[in-house]
Amino acid sequence: MAADPKAAYVAQELAAEAPLMACRFDPTGKFVFATGEDRTIYRWALADGKRTALTGHDSWIGDLAVTADGATLISAGWDDTLIWWPAAAEAPQPANKVKAHEGWIRSVALSPDGTLLASGGNDRALRLWNVADGAKVREMAGAERDIYTVAFHPNGQWVLAGDLDGKIRQWEVATGTLVRTFDAGELHTYEKGQQVHYGGVRGLVFSPDAKQLMAGGLYKATNPLGNVQEPLALRFDWESAKVVRKHLTDATPNERIWGLQSHPQGFVIGAIGGNKGQLVFWNEGEEKPFHVFALPNSARGLSLAADGLQVATTHADKKLRITKLAPKA
Repeated sequence: MAADPKAAYVAQELAAEAPLMACRFDPTGKFVFATGEDRTIYRWALADGKRTALTGHDSWIGDLAVTADGATLISAGWDDTLIWWPAAAEAPQPANKVKAHEGWIRSVALSPDGTLLASGGNDRALRLWNVADGAKVREMAGAERDIYTVAFHPNGQWVLAGDLDGKIRQWEVATGTLVRTFDAGELHTYEKGQQVHYGGVRGLVFSPDAKQLMAGGLYKATNPLGNVQEPLALRFDWESAKVVRKHLTDATPNERIWGLQSHPQGFVIGAIGGNKGQLVFWNEGEEKPFHVFALPNSARGLSLAADGLQVATTHADKKLRITKLAPKA
């Protein structure tokens, strides 16, 4: 069944015990996971909504990754730690813990072949880990500010990190060599009066054909401490590293993009949060979204299911919502 964003509706609301942050679908379609401000990972069975709590971190959990076979969940904590979990176990317990960074780990990503995990955070380092045993493989240097988002190129040859400054660096996986830097500076603001750096690359995804790279975040940040900004997604041509499209929104002051997903049908999904929640859908050649779907609460995390029909979002009202991109049955 082809996805139809204009027919979107909230198909499920799954409740937690705390405001929720990151989320991730199990690629096999059995579970959806989310992280809570109570330092808990919540797992829901999609078939019946049964909830299981996973505990092991000493702080909030910034991101999640699940292996393609659904067997292993890896969580990235603001407590410096990566934890490996048996994702489908009846009562999952930590199988491996690795002190991976100094400070918050903000983002993790699995390589296309599933053998490597990339992680990045507030210590400005991007590191690669062996998924099988958690051993450190390589460290990439060069980031000058906190790393917010990491991603692998679909061919597995390159790994990228987007930082607070709005720079996206590309390294060669095999050698750790820094290849080039994409300029997403519009996603960064330094406010001299408030003396704060603000914004950053909060989403990083490739088009289905890997010919374009999208970066999301915020711009027009005239008053960062007052939460005054607007969402912005930049579309880069991969070969030239030049911006070929700026994706904007209408009537969304005080909002930002918290996550981006590239749909196999070619459009991009953005999760908008701040004062309100939205899913926005952009086509490649259009500046403005072709559809905007209002959510009941500000969106924070975003994950697209392998079936291309379900979109998970996490919310401050302690709910994970699954929006279906298809007409109601």
